[in-house]
Amino acid sequence: MKQFIVLLFSMLLVVLLILWIGPSNIITALETADWWFILLAAVIHIVVVFIRSLRWGFIINQTTEFKNNFVVKTIGIFAGNFSPMKSAGEVLTAVAGKKLNKISLSEGMSAGLTERFFDLAIAGSLLIVAGLFLPKIRFIAIIGGLLSLGVTFIVYLINWREGSGVWLYSEIHPIISKLPIKEEVLDNLYDRLTTGLEGIINYAQSFSNLKNLSFVFILSLMSWLLECVRLYTVFYAFNLQMDFMAIIIIFLLANVIGVLSALPGGIGSIEISLTGLFVLFGVSSALAGSIALVDRLVSFWLVNVLGIIFSTYYARDILDEIKKYTISLSPEK
Repeated sequence: MKQFIVLLFSMLLVVLLILWIGPSNIITALETADWWFILLAAVIHIVVVFIRSLRWGFIINQTTEFKNNFVVKTIGIFAGNFSPMKSAGEVLTAVAGKKLNKISLSEGMSAGLTERFFDLAIAGSLLIVAGLFLPKIRFIAIIGGLLSLGVTFIVYLINWREGSGVWLYSEIHPIISKLPIKEEVLDNLYDRLTTGLEGIINYAQSFSNLKNLSFVFILSLMSWLLECVRLYTVFYAFNLQMDFMAIIIIFLLANVIGVLSALPGGIGSIEISLTGLFVLFGVSSALAGSIALVDRLVSFWLVNVLGIIFSTYYARDILDEIKKYTISLSPEK
């Protein structure tokens, strides 16, 4: 029930944003948009997911399994999109990887945490660097960047440092328990991570050399920059132009706010953040809100549709695994 209420609240935020902008204003803005550029933005996002699937395949040493890697990554992103702070993303990616890539859960969790490490590190670094060039929102950009780098350090401890990882997760588990996640899932996550950290860390350490990590860094940077290019393309579709550095800051800040809001997939919080930041840079509220909604349509909701299709096709097998590793850990009678 708690999860449903939170999702309902998120959708309410989107509805309130639409009402605040005015549905007629949104329709007028959409009529002036170049839909070929919007279609191009959707294609760019598919390329982003494909690059992330290449990265996943490289980490688990299955670089030629393009279809399975794309399906696994899409399911993982879809799961993360409907969980607070994208907390289910790594878990379900690992579960899907176990079934489709035939890897162990520890290997899948380690790969997911490695991906999260680079995503957060790059996002934090880009925010800080970009913030130095834009005085208007320098303070909030640097704060957002430092928060991202702080979480990056936590992921590093969990994924690469066994003693620190177990202690740290034990400390932050009470904080995570405040999120709208089922109690039995949290308990299972706690038990599985604390007992499975050795396997996760062993795989991370065996994978971690300069060549491997450099390639993962390049793929991660490409995916982040392409996401910013996607938003820039949507912006251009509405006959507007903005400095690309500003687009980077706006996109990354909105995503940081979306994660910190703990709303599933940042629904509501990201749309409002994008709109507010665009307005701060001089875009009218009608155009700002329309751009935010369209960008989320060609990214967030597009991947969710693909995730539903893939999850439906593989549902029985994957849901069996989810029961085994999450839902089923209720106290035994």
